[in-house]
Amino acid sequence: GSAYSSKVFRVTFLTLAASLTVPLLGVTVLLDCPIDPQPISLKEPPLLTGVLEPNVKLRKAERLWENQLLGPESIANIGDVLFTGTADGKIIKIEDGEIQTIARIGHGPCGTRDDEPTCGRPLGIRVGPNNTLFVADAYYGLCEVNPGTGETKMLVSTKTLIEGQKLSFVNDLTVTKDGRKIYFTDSSSKWQRRDYLYLIMEGSDDGRLLEYDTVTKEVKVLMVGLRFPNGVQLSPAEDFVLVQETTMARIRRYYVSGLMKGGADMFVENMPGLPDNIRLSSSGGYWVAMAAVRPNPGFSLLDFLSEKPWIKRMIFKLLSQETVTKFVPKYSLVVELSETGAYRRSFHDPNGVTVAYVSEAHEHNGYLYLGSFRSPFICRLNLQHV
Repeated sequence: GSAYSSKVFRVTFLTLAASLTVPLLGVTVLLDCPIDPQPISLKEPPLLTGVLEPNVKLRKAERLWENQLLGPESIANIGDVLFTGTADGKIIKIEDGEIQTIARIGHGPCGTRDDEPTCGRPLGIRVGPNNTLFVADAYYGLCEVNPGTGETKMLVSTKTLIEGQKLSFVNDLTVTKDGRKIYFTDSSSKWQRRDYLYLIMEGSDDGRLLEYDTVTKEVKVLMVGLRFPNGVQLSPAEDFVLVQETTMARIRRYYVSGLMKGGADMFVENMPGLPDNIRLSSSGGYWVAMAAVRPNPGFSLLDFLSEKPWIKRMIFKLLSQETVTKFVPKYSLVVELSETGAYRRSFHDPNGVTVAYVSEAHEHNGYLYLGSFRSPFICRLNLQHV
């Protein structure tokens, strides 16, 4: 009897499976896919050994202003006063522990994916020589904010076409010491910030590095064909700009002065994660925050999918970006690079226990302030204690 019933079960199960699979495949073929993924070839991720050896040093960080800030992506300081831009479109000042909204580039309502383009999303933030703030808003463009009065001036609007292409995702900026030149990234001319996962998964190469001259008000395109250019940082000598190319897990270098002016080369290739923002470290090197990690040993979902556009198509026909994001491991990683791009040290939080979704590491007065594109707090790590 049991052999007969198991056979019935097997037949029933297979019939049921087939009856579900066939329509599912049919539907999948018919469904539109929001992205047109290109195959990308990444090298095998570097082994997490030596200075990249996993540790729990980021867990020594303390969470500050928890649940009082929403996604403080980038951090700047004037003296001990901190400034950041948040996911609800605000530019915020933190003085003596007190949080104050000083400006908004967009307008409410804020909170949903659909609100983002009108709400605005301040990303990169920097202090200019006259203690004004320069802010890259993903949707509105490049602006200057007076931290005292909150007065806001648009420098480069996303409404303006730059060399025939629109700015869809203004991301980060770096400013010369004299405040004359601002170098900034536009991550894509197609995708907006709210669709950053589509941008990564499609492998679009429509990102650019641009230069704004605050005196002549001219915008120049310096680099094209970048796959999700993200954080930017001028070298201490201001002879080159580093550009994090997130999708490709690498850092490009563009020379802005000297014999190599106008030339570009690779600064760091094949990084252990997808780099987000980059900032100077007090040792003359650079702090790089990783938006996601490429575990090796281990399984890297991003690497697995990189050369399989058909799987990406299936995934995005059936699942939303929010759902797919849940499959990306919560692993926080910050690395310090030397002035030549060698790894100096790394701080990890393997399951994002204390520090999650780290977007920037900003060093100030012996502390590393960690911004986040999603967490409701800023973390602070005492560099003397790691």
